[in-house]
Amino acid sequence: MEKVRDRWSSRKVFLLASIGSAVGLGNVWRFSYVCYQNGGGAFLIPYFVALFTAGIPLMILEYAIGQMMNGAAPESFAKIRKKYEWIGWWALLIGFVVMTYYTVIMSWCFSYLIYSLKLSWGSSAQDFFFNNFLGLSSGHGDLGGIRWPIFLGLIFVWVSIFFCVIKGTKSVGKVVLITVPLPIICLVLLVIRGVTLPGAMEGLKFYLNPDFKVLLKPDVWLAAYSQIFFSLSLGFGVLIAYASYLPKKSDVVNNAFITGLADAGISFFAGFAVFSTLGYLACTTGVGVDKVVAAGPGLAFVTYPTIISLLPFGAAFFGVLFFIMLLTLGIDSAFSLVEAVVAGGMEKWGISRWKVNFIVCATAFFLGIIFTTRAGLYWLDVVDHFITTFGLVAVGLAECLIIGYVLGAERIRRYVNEHSDFSIGKWWNIIIKFITPSILAVLILKNLWNEIKIPYEKYPGWVLFAGGWGIVVLVVIGAYLLMKVKTKKINFG
Repeated sequence: MEKVRDRWSSRKVFLLASIGSAVGLGNVWRFSYVCYQNGGGAFLIPYFVALFTAGIPLMILEYAIGQMMNGAAPESFAKIRKKYEWIGWWALLIGFVVMTYYTVIMSWCFSYLIYSLKLSWGSSAQDFFFNNFLGLSSGHGDLGGIRWPIFLGLIFVWVSIFFCVIKGTKSVGKVVLITVPLPIICLVLLVIRGVTLPGAMEGLKFYLNPDFKVLLKPDVWLAAYSQIFFSLSLGFGVLIAYASYLPKKSDVVNNAFITGLADAGISFFAGFAVFSTLGYLACTTGVGVDKVVAAGPGLAFVTYPTIISLLPFGAAFFGVLFFIMLLTLGIDSAFSLVEAVVAGGMEKWGISRWKVNFIVCATAFFLGIIFTTRAGLYWLDVVDHFITTFGLVAVGLAECLIIGYVLGAERIRRYVNEHSDFSIGKWWNIIIKFITPSILAVLILKNLWNEIKIPYEKYPGWVLFAGGWGIVVLVVIGAYLLMKVKTKKINFG
């Protein structure tokens, strides 16, 4: 069966979609905290070294594979060698697992967008989030029933994602024209508000104050490479799918540099919004900035609502603005993961986009229901840790080895140089064949050693197996089985 492949309407739309995929919730709540933990302003040195020696080179690799092979991740790897098709499915299944809980966090954002109108969290944002909103149970084994506001928000999120990708590049192209600029505008307004608050400068000093001694610590450099890898949506198969919708003679290198630098710039800029307001919170409550710093969901759903409640005016407005920003940041990343899986499914099964889209969205929704229970946060924590720490990094390592030593790094380099605004030198071959795989291998071994020494969060063994190692192994097995399925493929002209 032959079919004309979807194509982006313009280079601008492709770049917006790629930037939207890369820039997500982690740009707001992960980068700033990692930067603070690893030397403040000094962390920017290993961060940008990692960007140019791993992030952008890997992005060039994924763009090149998608455009050259004209297929989603499974089809692209199958064209290299049939037996490597499962690597593509491995990447997509990791993204699929992430979808099941990432959309739940977006549901939280949607609920908090509504709560912001009346500042419903009251005087204790922490008690409201953990007890009133999540209704946390005693642990992983005590599911405690579904939290209906989260469940209903999850339905809204999945319906939105379904319609965002229902027409492929056509619908995605229209959505990103709104959802990429909007959070940046919101972020600019939040930065302006933040830096004009009392105590803001103390917060920014805390964020950017360089401690150059930490540059001698290997863990700081590994943290930089880890942050870059996770931040750019590498290893999910998203960039491969997006690049497969490019015309054959489209630029590769410059697009990768634009996307990578945009993601890094937005992460850095978001730190000004976060730490200026943390400085205000510290000033208002009379404690040190280090006492109010939080990471992950704690920053978005506890610390920031507390700050919003203390604002001298316009609290509800800035609350709504903050959660609109999070929602629009999250939606692009979420539907890019869905689009990558849908593209792979269409090529493998030869059925319509609508059907594959519905199957993917419905299945991920039902599997994500466990994260809407009272034990949802516990399960989200363990699944996210294992699937990203081990599964995602391992895919990146496999990509480097297959492209570097099977397809040939030099062959890819010559290809992208023929289709780019400017050329890359043989340094790229060295990075893909030696530097990046070595760093990713060290990351895996280091994290594995940490797990052996002290099990993650000291969770019970059955929890680490069911939500951690078991999920990682199931993804690998599932990828291999999908490769073996005999189905009717679509050949794109």
